[in-house]
Amino acid sequence: MDGTERDGIARRLAEVACAAGEILRYHQARGCSHSLKADGSPASVADVEAEAQILASLAESFPDIPAIAEETCHDRPPAARFFLVDPLDGTREFLAGTPEYAVCIGLVAGTRPIAAALAAPGLGRIWYAGAVAFEAEIASGRPGAPRPVRARAAPESGLVALGSRRHGDPETEACLAALPVASQRGVGSAVKFGLVASGEADLYVRCGPTMEWDTAAGDHLVTVAGGCVVTPGGGPLAYGRHAAGYRNGAFAALGDPRLAGSVVQRIAPGLREAAR
Repeated sequence: MDGTERDGIARRLAEVACAAGEILRYHQARGCSHSLKADGSPASVADVEAEAQILASLAESFPDIPAIAEETCHDRPPAARFFLVDPLDGTREFLAGTPEYAVCIGLVAGTRPIAAALAAPGLGRIWYAGAVAFEAEIASGRPGAPRPVRARAAPESGLVALGSRRHGDPETEACLAALPVASQRGVGSAVKFGLVASGEADLYVRCGPTMEWDTAAGDHLVTVAGGCVVTPGGGPLAYGRHAAGYRNGAFAALGDPRLAGSVVQRIAPGLREAAR
């Protein structure tokens, strides 16, 4: 699959993500009931409706590629190529009425993503990447004119680090305390990947648990934009780990790959095995 084909797929994924975002915006504006899943995380009717639309659109556009999605088909085994779908990343932000929630769709080949879209409907922003990373405004539920984005080199004045508003952990805080961080900003959901990819921040460390559908789209976006996403072992995240329940270990998303060595040394050692 060449770069032109991957860029075309990414553009289609961006259209699908933006359309699902309209469902989320509709429900957030009107209030949305929710329930708690077995792991204690919330799920809402918005998640389910958005996922159904995404899966139907993917099946129509890519009938030979199966999808693994958080709400309705998260136990499906991977294929040679498969989609990872999170219809509403940042459900707590969404239910609290804040705009920092995301729609994440990644196409994985083997163990790594090759095309992705990450929409932030509440912010009116969409990022997507095949061989090139783009950002666009969301206009009337569709991606507008794209512009290429590039992660930035680490500034001499110190790093801008992004952290979760609702999922902090002491291991992450300890890692950030050991790095030349000039400022920290709380941001909900996978939007953090988009901000690193577009050069608005330098670092996103996560030592707490995440799932593969939470990270595949953002991982590809940051990587294609010139950054990297690394695990405590120094390598990339691997996808399609059905035996592990599609659960990730610790990772760091970096705008400047030259930071990888120093960051890897500081990601919680106790999570090294889980990250492999």
